[in-house]
Amino acid sequence: MAQTPLILAIDQGTTSSRALVFNASAEVVAFAHAEFPQRYPAEGWVEHDPEVIWSTTLATARQALAAAECDGREVVAVGLTNQRETTLIWDRETGRPLYNAIVWQDRRTAAACRELEAQGLAETVRARSGLLLDPYFSATKAAWILSHVDGAHGAARAGRLAFGTMDSFLLWRLTGGRTHATDATNASRTNLYDIRRGDWCEDLCRIFDVPRAMLPEVRDCSADFGHTTPELFGRAIPILGVIGDQQAAGVGQCGFAAGDVKTTFGTGGFMLVNTSETPVDSHHRLLTTVAYRLDGRSTYALEGSIFVAGAAVQWLRDGLGLIKTAAETEGLARSLQSNGGVYFVPAFTGLGAPHWDPDARGALYGLTRASGAAELARAALESVCYQTRDLFTAVAGDGVALNAMKVDGGMAANDWMLQFLADVTDLSVERPADLETTALGAAYMAGRACGVYGDEAAFAALPRRRRRFDPQMDARERDCLLGGWRNAVRRTLSEPK
Repeated sequence: MAQTPLILAIDQGTTSSRALVFNASAEVVAFAHAEFPQRYPAEGWVEHDPEVIWSTTLATARQALAAAECDGREVVAVGLTNQRETTLIWDRETGRPLYNAIVWQDRRTAAACRELEAQGLAETVRARSGLLLDPYFSATKAAWILSHVDGAHGAARAGRLAFGTMDSFLLWRLTGGRTHATDATNASRTNLYDIRRGDWCEDLCRIFDVPRAMLPEVRDCSADFGHTTPELFGRAIPILGVIGDQQAAGVGQCGFAAGDVKTTFGTGGFMLVNTSETPVDSHHRLLTTVAYRLDGRSTYALEGSIFVAGAAVQWLRDGLGLIKTAAETEGLARSLQSNGGVYFVPAFTGLGAPHWDPDARGALYGLTRASGAAELARAALESVCYQTRDLFTAVAGDGVALNAMKVDGGMAANDWMLQFLADVTDLSVERPADLETTALGAAYMAGRACGVYGDEAAFAALPRRRRRFDPQMDARERDCLLGGWRNAVRRTLSEPK
């Protein structure tokens, strides 16, 4: 191994592709970033161009690699993390996708999910996969592509097509088509994986009409996923880690103990609570999922998904033109003594946990002539915190005790929001000095496999700085604000309760 070994982490997200290089102390030594456009071909549809995903991934990886190795240090392994559930199908011979990537936010298969539920299959799907019947997950997206591309079903059954989430597609491209694989965390988000058996489920494949022959091999998160082809980076580099982005953030936050909870605030918001080696069946519509799999043993988690978090701030910037940068929202929120009774339910693509209402749409309540940019900015930030409170209420209802909440993602840089989050959840919030925890989780999986990092305890022992936000809000004020939020959500649901 090189005297100063480095790990390249590829972080392929919903709105950008990123590449970071970490040293043996888990410090970032190089970074590259490229945003790419979102496609909205119809109401509720969200797509990505797979070739743009590939080109931005490759370009940022090359840029970060070159910057990190300019002084003689060497990248010895690659770790990969990715936006989960986003679905592709490609031709094994040519490597070309049959259709655009259907993004996790896409709701086009809501009717298909309702039809399967009407057939009485929801409980079977939940019991096997740990997930609900919802367009969020990959299976109905794959079925949609197969049924809308001529000849796709026959080609899939004949083994000529490959299905995968973004990690599988990038692995295929990085290895020149030699590896068709995924890891247990990404597999556990497809509606096709039996989380207790740890393998694809034939019954679920039949329910969703996705041929088993298309599916990738499921491996541990820290494992041999092949080598990059030499022409990509000038030499072959082993790919030794793959993990879905939210699980990667949990690992990067060292969430290795039962009750450890992290919430990532990016395009969406995602809470992950470690439940150790026991998969917990939620009675409050949370998801049972794989937190990570190492040495053939799965650690499980409960997860709650907020579909719109940072995307609400993007809407204020790009859709309404009220702000020029996301950072402006903090000053606008601080400028107000209260929210003025304004509530924003950002159900642009439906509501996630614990409501799971794909037909809900965004709404603003309590507007007056006095309402302006500051009120809307504050309402957008507050909405993320209220939704997080809803998730924690569901976790408590499932009997899972929480440790201190760790946060990351772009929105976690907002001090005002994190204080409000601590106030409305009545929990202390801890933010790491370096918010790149998703990429760090992928780097750990690769570095663990090649000896750059030790076991979980050794990784957790590496020095880290954190800032803590403790609750300060009076309980009566908290209850009043939450009552207004619950009323707004009730009025937004497609079938109000």
